[in-house]
Amino acid sequence: MPDILDQFSQSVSDIFESEIVQFGIRAIGLYLAIIWLATAYWAFRDMQQRSDNAILPYIAAAGIILFTPIFFVFAYWIYKIVRPHEKIGEVWERNLAEEALLAEVESIHHCPSCERRIDDEWIICPSCRTRLKRVCPNCSRLVGMDWSLCAWCGKDFERREVPAAAIEALPRGREVTGRIAAAGGGSQSAATAPTALPTVRTQSGPARSQAHPTPTQIPAPAQDPLPER
Repeated sequence: MPDILDQFSQSVSDIFESEIVQFGIRAIGLYLAIIWLATAYWAFRDMQQRSDNAILPYIAAAGIILFTPIFFVFAYWIYKIVRPHEKIGEVWERNLAEEALLAEVESIHHCPSCERRIDDEWIICPSCRTRLKRVCPNCSRLVGMDWSLCAWCGKDFERREVPAAAIEALPRGREVTGRIAAAGGGSQSAATAPTALPTVRTQSGPARSQAHPTPTQIPAPAQDPLPER
């Protein structure tokens, strides 16, 4: 029995000492070393894509190297568990998608009262009758309720309009004053006497001067067809 065991151990030792087996063992060791270093480099590059920190990639690669070529598989699985789940590019894409979705939602107009969808050309909300826009009295285009002037024609809503009769009477008064000053040598009574203006009589009241037109002669500005609420 001892002779059989001695012969078996001698055969095993001869096999391991052969050149072919030694070459195979060295090849396997070299392969494991290459896989070990490649895994460390992969962890380094993967952490660069997942974190902005410049130190974390080196820590990940050093952790795999410290586990030696025999136990680096355990370091690989530990790294996959603790690494960030999303890459930096994936985070940016998700943020861009969220911003695009938010911009699309904001582009859809809603009623300030009932929060229902409305059209850009609507003046009044058909659901709650809230006033949405108004009509410019000058160009008849839709303007916002909070606009201080029309963006289309430049009309200032806060400035009061001068009546057309006052605008027409201003040059006439200057013309009469110039004529009196040019006369010069005329009588004092002629210079100081008021200019007689033709009058017209109406059926229901006293005579009125033609220099002051009746209210029906003053053109009225265009009005908003809908009252503000």
